[in-house]
Amino acid sequence: MSLLVVGSVAYDSVETPEERREDALGGSATYFSICSSYFTTVSVVAVVGEDFRREDIELLEACRIDTAGLERRPGKTFRWSGVYGTEDVKTRETLDTQLNVFAHFSPALNQQHRKHRYLFLGNIDPELQMQVLEQMERRPTLVALDTMNYWIEGKQDALTRVVKSVDVMFVDEGEARTFAGQANIVRAARHILSLGPTTVIIKRGEHGALVFQEDFVFAAPAFPLERVVDPTGAGDSFAGGFMGYLAGTGDLGHEGLRRAAALGSVMGSFAVEGFSTDTLSSLNRQEIEARLQSLAQLSRFQPLSANESLPWRGGQ
Repeated sequence: MSLLVVGSVAYDSVETPEERREDALGGSATYFSICSSYFTTVSVVAVVGEDFRREDIELLEACRIDTAGLERRPGKTFRWSGVYGTEDVKTRETLDTQLNVFAHFSPALNQQHRKHRYLFLGNIDPELQMQVLEQMERRPTLVALDTMNYWIEGKQDALTRVVKSVDVMFVDEGEARTFAGQANIVRAARHILSLGPTTVIIKRGEHGALVFQEDFVFAAPAFPLERVVDPTGAGDSFAGGFMGYLAGTGDLGHEGLRRAAALGSVMGSFAVEGFSTDTLSSLNRQEIEARLQSLAQLSRFQPLSANESLPWRGGQ
């Protein structure tokens, strides 16, 4: 089924222990749409400036992403600049943020966008997220959102309203604790579920992700990597793999959620192996399936059978 993503398309200037890259293609909607495009039909709604490169539009279209909703406006494209720690690549410092045309982003859906059955609301202003949801022709089969501390701390009431209206919420550990006011991550997830979503995804970086429902918890491991080139977009890539699988299969049961989370981890692992979309945009089915199979083997073990028991103290 079709999947609509509304979010940011940007140019990132990133420095990591591996390299520095200026004005690399980035943005939450970019990473998400490329990852999900491997598994379902994807349309993107975002805004870019006059400086947005034609080759970047061609890259998205080469991934069979519908770019009819990519609005070009006078001015410059949203830009972000940051540097990652030399000893801990998980830590980063934002050096500069220039919203440019993104500062006045007002998503307007066309008739085809309004009919999509799966909707992902990237980490934009929660008031805009609600406006997008209200433009849909009918309630999508599944609505998911992502957010960040900027909105949690600055627009918590508006964010809470939209959280109550969606099915899935993606947050990292720190965001979940802040939003829920709970230090314990399980309690934080339970609080978010109590607001209305049926599913909460806690992104944990190199430690994988946790999937919570009222009667279901699943821990998806991260794929172990020897080399991380650029962590930018890992969470958006996870969400793209997750939502792409669900939209592509329509399997919203527990097994579908397990596979979606595992595929999210796989796509996130590919994202960090290269700068920007270098690795993500050139994958094939065999590479993705092989890594998904390896991830399945990583945490597989044979549980105790009915006639077995653990060895115990003193053989008792």
